[in-house]
Amino acid sequence: MNGERRRSGGVARTGPPRWLKPALFAAALIPFGYLAVGLLADGLGANPVETITHVSGEWALRLLLLTLLVTPLRRATGLTWLVRLRRMLGLFAFFYVVVHFTTYALLDAGLDLAYVVEDVLDRPYITVGFVTLCALVPLAATSTDAMIRRLGGARWRRLHRLAYFAGAGAVLHFLWLAFSKSDLREPLIYFAILVVLLVARLPAVAARLGRLAPRRVAAPARADPPPPSPAKRQAAR
Repeated sequence: MNGERRRSGGVARTGPPRWLKPALFAAALIPFGYLAVGLLADGLGANPVETITHVSGEWALRLLLLTLLVTPLRRATGLTWLVRLRRMLGLFAFFYVVVHFTTYALLDAGLDLAYVVEDVLDRPYITVGFVTLCALVPLAATSTDAMIRRLGGARWRRLHRLAYFAGAGAVLHFLWLAFSKSDLREPLIYFAILVVLLVARLPAVAARLGRLAPRRVAAPARADPPPPSPAKRQAAR
């Protein structure tokens, strides 16, 4: 079953399966559950702070890229209901970015504000990560339907183009960190995925993706009933 069939004003509309959003919500919480259980059970290795920082940061990046995937995937498949999943993916990406930064500020820096400020200013990869966090704050704050109505659709869409900047910032943050450790294989994969997702938004590429979507076949018009025969008209008199 690909989706539910809903009717509104006699027109059939296809929506996501009812189980999809709860399943996506539960799946997005699995990394956090792993970290919480591991922390309570002392199962995060010799350096639990580093494990939490790494896992939360990596899942923040993955969810950001999944959020950016929604639009090109919608164009290529014609499944417009995919857009309804984008808000949840984006908010979970923001959630893991907050966990990532809070772990650094609370457990690594010991809530020493002067140390955090100095670190942000002196270490470029932390600077990029902090700017990325700041870019995600207005996106999370304006994700509700009420804020969309208040801002208006055009202004809201312009503001949410910051998601591209945030995705690029997250990848650069990871690349810069990995460069200092001389292991660029994984961040380069994320970089390649980001480039593909951004190229997919170029007008020419977006148009090609739109042509891949299955064409909807309009329902045949209901035929008018045949006129009554002369015999029936005579009987009606």
